[in-house]
Amino acid sequence: MISTARYWFYIALIVLVYIIGMFVTLFENDSAQFAVMAMRMVQENDFLNLFKGPEEYLDKPHMHYWLAALSYKIFGIHDWAYRIPGILSTLLGAYSCYGLGKLLYNKDVGRFASLIFMTAQTMVLANIDVRTDAVLTGFTIFSIWQLATYIEKGTLKSIALGAFGAGMAFSTKGQIALVVIGISILCHLIYTRKWRQLLNWKVLVAILVFGLTIAPMLYAYYHQFDLHPEKVIRGKDNRSGIFFIFWEQSFERMSGEGIGKNSSDFFFFFHTFLWVFLPWTVLALLGYWMKVKAFWKAKFAYRPNMEFLTVGGISILFLLISFAQFKLPHYMNILIPLYAVLSAAFLYVLHQQQKLKMAKIILGIQYFILGLVVVFALLVSFYVFKLEHWYSYLLLLMALGLAAYFILKKETTYTKIVTVAIFSSVLLNGLMNAHFYPKLLEYQGGSTMAEKVKVENIPVDDIYKISERHTWALDFYNRKPVQITSIPEIAKKKDVWVYATDKELEQLQKNGIAWDKQFTVDQFRITRLQIKFLNPNTREDKLNKMHLVHLD
Repeated sequence: MISTARYWFYIALIVLVYIIGMFVTLFENDSAQFAVMAMRMVQENDFLNLFKGPEEYLDKPHMHYWLAALSYKIFGIHDWAYRIPGILSTLLGAYSCYGLGKLLYNKDVGRFASLIFMTAQTMVLANIDVRTDAVLTGFTIFSIWQLATYIEKGTLKSIALGAFGAGMAFSTKGQIALVVIGISILCHLIYTRKWRQLLNWKVLVAILVFGLTIAPMLYAYYHQFDLHPEKVIRGKDNRSGIFFIFWEQSFERMSGEGIGKNSSDFFFFFHTFLWVFLPWTVLALLGYWMKVKAFWKAKFAYRPNMEFLTVGGISILFLLISFAQFKLPHYMNILIPLYAVLSAAFLYVLHQQQKLKMAKIILGIQYFILGLVVVFALLVSFYVFKLEHWYSYLLLLMALGLAAYFILKKETTYTKIVTVAIFSSVLLNGLMNAHFYPKLLEYQGGSTMAEKVKVENIPVDDIYKISERHTWALDFYNRKPVQITSIPEIAKKKDVWVYATDKELEQLQKNGIAWDKQFTVDQFRITRLQIKFLNPNTREDKLNKMHLVHLD
């Protein structure tokens, strides 16, 4: 449906957007926090113990931090180096979407699936606000693809690679990886009835590969926790890291025990999906409905031209995560590859069955989404954060011109759906990564203050804070965590710096502590945007201040 040259042109555009985002300042909280956790590993040459600041960290396993630490070892401690494993994992995920789409359908579906996966809004965000989910998602869909290939073709290579992918995903975020892989493959087995593939000596090889892959993570957990029952983690002693990762972890997240509850809304992921899968949301919803309708009509009888892996996996997994008491939008990421293949297959069926009326409706919706993106781009560029240089206006004009050229070019409706959606994503996220986020992050106090520390040549060893409030961005860009102290202790020190909020400065004053130098920066929780902040006329009202003062 699209030429090979066009396909690789789209891939290049999307990768360019990813690369631009590599060099943006790290976001607080999670990205900067995880970057600091990996930084500590490298600086202290300790790759077995996980720490979140001064606290021992049990919540997630080690692989994400090991990969980031490896990147630091190769390239140095930089924000862009931290993002490299996530981007490579996303590219692996895109290739796996291609492979799974080709396996279940054909090459065209595979191509569409990879493009849809890479341009889904939550996946683009996952490569700038990098958490564990980029690595998790990439290896999870890689495992699903390889294990599905084994079921279809019976090759030793496929089941071994599938087991390796499952081990990497499990070592990144725990049980959720095995749940997603297991349910997806089980759905495929139930529908194809190829159970004989489980009664094969190659399964023993897969178990061995999986065990060897997760062994380093299990040993690290054993070393940090099982050997030290006296450690108290979240109010409990005798914590076994191995027992936690195999049993307790997912139950804690489902019940909210230990990490707390943040949402009992059963429909949280339903309305979250409406934006995380943009600009492909309508395609996915229609594709899912048409697939369920087809299975219902066939009474779930096996048909060689149908597959149950995607729709079955999505249905069961979506239901499961909706019952969790702790929910965040990026928890949807692990399901995005399945949605990508499902949506690509639906688009291909539209083309094959010549459903022109439905295709035109979808195209109209895609034009509407693109229109919103263009309005947003102009609003950001000329009002929210005005472009400052002539070449910025030129680049914006060139981007709009390129999008207009491909959109106005005469093509089939089905091809145009892909074109409009991809340019919507590229235009939006290209602007966000190149302009919006860099300007937004000027209001992140920790990273902005780190620039002042560097310019003023302030010794990072002499910077303290008088609370346990996390300062991840300042920690990372200073290449050293801010030391925690108390007011009585800081009163005894001379020639040191204190990083403080307005209230903490008042506390220093009340205790008779004076300072002779002060640097102040704006502070805003940039991951929780508000209309009043985005409006330049009311922005100042929403800003807090962070201070760095020198005690004489």
